[in-house]
Amino acid sequence: MQGVVGSNPISSTNRFARDAMRVVLYLLKSRRDGRRYIGISNDLTRRLREHRARKTKAGHILRDLVLLHTEEFADHASARKREKFLKSGQGRKWLDDLEGKSWPAEGG
Repeated sequence: MQGVVGSNPISSTNRFARDAMRVVLYLLKSRRDGRRYIGISNDLTRRLREHRARKTKAGHILRDLVLLHTEEFADHASARKREKFLKSGQGRKWLDDLEGKSWPAEGG
């Protein structure tokens, strides 16, 4: 399993423990205006459905959103710590650098 700096990957040997404890940090970006949203959830599929249905504040703000990045953590506290970092000045710079290196430019 390839790790991401700051992630806390969960071993795949105990499926029940992995699924019971998995917390996902995710990064969304608005296709409309480029704004980003960082969140955490124990059920990413459900959470993305809520965002796309505009049942969340972020869904109303971002509207047409795309999932850009995810990281898995063993517990909520670790995910929250990473979320706080990514929302800091250094974290936003890290995301800017990651976006510039990893994602193709939009437009033509």
